[in-house]
Amino acid sequence: MDTRRLILFVIFSFSIMLLWDAWQKEHAPEMPAAQTAATPQGTPADKPQENGFSLKKGERISVKTDRYAAVIDTVGGDLRQLSLLEHKADDNSGPYELMSDQSKDELYVAQTGLKGDGLPTHYETFTATDTSYVMQESENSLEVRLTAPETNRIAVDKIYTFHRGQYQIDVRYEIKNNSEKAISPSVYYQIIHDSESNQGSKMMPTFTGGAYFTEEDKYNKVKFDEMAKKDVSINAKDGWVGLVQHYFVSAWIPQSKAERKFYTTKLSDHDFSIGTILPVGEIAAGTTKTIDAKLFSGPQEQDDLEAAAPGMEYVVDYGILTIIAKPLMWLLTHIYDLVKNWGIAIIILTVLIKAAFFKLSASGYRNMAHLREMAPRMQALKDKFGDDKQKLQQAMMEMYRTEKINPMGGCLPILVQIPVFISLYWVLLGSVQLRHAPFFGWIQDLSATDPYFILPILMGATMIIQTTLNPPPTDPIQAKVMKIMPVLFSVFFFFFPAGLVLYWLVNNILSIWQQWAINRMIHAEAVVKKGNGK
Repeated sequence: MDTRRLILFVIFSFSIMLLWDAWQKEHAPEMPAAQTAATPQGTPADKPQENGFSLKKGERISVKTDRYAAVIDTVGGDLRQLSLLEHKADDNSGPYELMSDQSKDELYVAQTGLKGDGLPTHYETFTATDTSYVMQESENSLEVRLTAPETNRIAVDKIYTFHRGQYQIDVRYEIKNNSEKAISPSVYYQIIHDSESNQGSKMMPTFTGGAYFTEEDKYNKVKFDEMAKKDVSINAKDGWVGLVQHYFVSAWIPQSKAERKFYTTKLSDHDFSIGTILPVGEIAAGTTKTIDAKLFSGPQEQDDLEAAAPGMEYVVDYGILTIIAKPLMWLLTHIYDLVKNWGIAIIILTVLIKAAFFKLSASGYRNMAHLREMAPRMQALKDKFGDDKQKLQQAMMEMYRTEKINPMGGCLPILVQIPVFISLYWVLLGSVQLRHAPFFGWIQDLSATDPYFILPILMGATMIIQTTLNPPPTDPIQAKVMKIMPVLFSVFFFFFPAGLVLYWLVNNILSIWQQWAINRMIHAEAVVKKGNGK
């Protein structure tokens, strides 16, 4: 029995550590692999490499749509600020500000430019016909046109098109070659971000860094530490590049099928750019050519991601258990559609998962109940054999054979369920839908910690109840450890999002009910057996 209890303790502890370690590992970056596609023209020469980095500022152009409040700067035609009107700031003070250039410590900007003699880079100053654009109720799209100074008889317009109900922004260059010779420029798209902000907390760190996707190499992430050591330079035949953080993502999606290069550049000790550059092709004298790209910038919601580009769905990263996690998220979403409360949806999903494993769990609980009934006999064996561990072990194994009990019988059901529980953990931790989602009463944000620690305390109480239902350890040290564990885990869960703690609490309550019912049944059978003299 002591061996089995120790194994159960190790499994449970390991599962908790596995949840923690797996989240960090699965959201840690992977080193980019080399590719063999032809290299487009070089990357933007934007490497000051000084201790500080700042952006030149020009005139500001405000843009308001149903989903965005944006600011475009005439310098480079950069997208310098972007607020998501349907998502709240962390402190509920207003809309969530995804992009901003207002603080050098928290920098997040989207840039584009052209490479070629006299063509406008992100340093060029554009002009616009207005300084404020608002999408009207009758409009489904809003266009903002910026014009660069004509150089070498080449006219360039940069056009942003915002769409109602979408987190995709069309970005188009119109290049009119009025010169007498053909030109062959390149176009680049990049995101600038600092390496310090949006990293989560010390107890719950999250990944913020670069990401790219190609059909050949699929989804890869690149952390800022790797960018600091060496600039990334990867040739690809297709794909997109962007910046991923917890719940949100921005990605440049070129519409051209030309081969491209993905790159990163260290701008300062704490600022980096990640982007892509690709050839535009020849523009003959006297002709006009357009180059199109899309900028996806918004929450990590599966439907929107899948509609944006192939591979964008991988931004919601469930790791190696995606095959289990995605169906769980699908089911959780459909339950929410019925009940309209994410907390209730979590409870119902936990009940359904528990029901699916009911018979499997029951076999483990029956085994544990039998061991509980045998506890006095096992204590008697320990008293009889004292410190003779070998004889004690032999006597215990003989008793197991006589009673037809497998001391390891409860381990397999637990091991089988762990992948499902870990998958649900990732689903709840990574779902933007739970951000600022209320449950009831004092729980107004399932993605944040319980402000009064009520759920973690209740979870600790359920763990204490579970220990009383299990066979008591005969080893004094192990018994003390089992008493301390509920307190330790309660403190640990103080730092977990309320949605995760709710899931564990409900699962514990259901486990207590099932163990209690089986304990009563096995005890009744033992009483009858004893009464019959067996």
